[in-house]
Amino acid sequence: MKKTILRSYARLIAKSGVNVQKGQEVFILAGLDQPAFVQMVAEECYKLGASRVVVDWEYQALTRVDHKYCTVETLGNLTDYQRARWEHYLKTFPCRIYLDSDDPDGLKGVDQEKMLKAQQMRFPQVREYRDKLENHYQWCIAGVPGEAWAKKIFPELTKHQAVEKLWEAILMTSRVTDDPIAAWEEHNADLKARCDYLNGLGIDKLHYTAGNGTDLTVGMIPEGIFCGGGETSLEGIFFNPNIPTEECFISPKRGEAEGIVYASMPLSRDGQLIDKFWIRFHEGKAVEWDAELNPQLLTNIITSDEGAAYLGECALVPFDSPIRNSGILFYNTLYDENAACHLALGTGFADTIRGFAEKTLEECRALGVNDSMIHVDFMIGTEDMNIDAITRDGKTVPVFRNGNWAF
Repeated sequence: MKKTILRSYARLIAKSGVNVQKGQEVFILAGLDQPAFVQMVAEECYKLGASRVVVDWEYQALTRVDHKYCTVETLGNLTDYQRARWEHYLKTFPCRIYLDSDDPDGLKGVDQEKMLKAQQMRFPQVREYRDKLENHYQWCIAGVPGEAWAKKIFPELTKHQAVEKLWEAILMTSRVTDDPIAAWEEHNADLKARCDYLNGLGIDKLHYTAGNGTDLTVGMIPEGIFCGGGETSLEGIFFNPNIPTEECFISPKRGEAEGIVYASMPLSRDGQLIDKFWIRFHEGKAVEWDAELNPQLLTNIITSDEGAAYLGECALVPFDSPIRNSGILFYNTLYDENAACHLALGTGFADTIRGFAEKTLEECRALGVNDSMIHVDFMIGTEDMNIDAITRDGKTVPVFRNGNWAF
């Protein structure tokens, strides 16, 4: 891939993604797959005035080793230096960039129960920090090719060819054009206009139906609003948390979901895949589910904690979108969730509450925003999906018809 194009992508992540401010620190989390590109991102952050850029490297093979030899207690307890890092985040509100290149099958065979127990132990220790950081800092998730990930998508190609092909797909779906900054400004304006329309309907419920058997009704929070594209931190800084993104999303009201929903794409979670699954909800809670591939991992997700069985997000994504039109199944939630309407189990977003800046996190949750240690998106959109909005004044307004916007 040409360095000039990769440089444009790196600049997009630093400027439109996290929007680094002069004197701000940046923390980058990345795999070992594209070190030269990580260097480019760091350089672009410095050009925008970053005071320091710290790169934390991840390697799935080492994660496997850790989970084989470490005890649950070791995996689940925060060390003093990890707590110090969280304290530093709270004092400085740095930008955080996540460059995802993980192999979708990279943790296949890892002890799922051990992993879950460690996550359950760890969450209460990081929750206080996480809640205090909520909406105060800029963050961005973007993709870079890893060889194993690329070969998963393009098994017929050589490793080099597959990585190049995946680079092409990532850059195309991320709108890395001649002027990606301008392209993202235009895209954000379109998403905002769609959110404004939805927010003007006064939606009480969304009703999803599809030919695969999906028939689900989800209640909305009266104070809830649809959001999409870029967002503004409580420090007043505009940023784009996901590159790419095609969604208009909202946090539904905890306890108000009835019916059954069928996943339309595989779900990649903890370096493993779940496929061909369905979930039935009653009084807002997942009460029955199954999967042909990895049903135990699906159970672990839904039973992670009390809030994991409730919905934290409803996201509307047209079937006619750049990622879907690429014809590629990415086996990566960042991309696949932007190719189809999706729901998320677990925690919701306080910033989908009107006037959230004047409310505490507890007040937003009291209104119905779900709380959990997890947030797991799963794709439900199909070519024949219809979605109706039932408004608070009793009207039924079509939102999606045959997989696409009805307005």
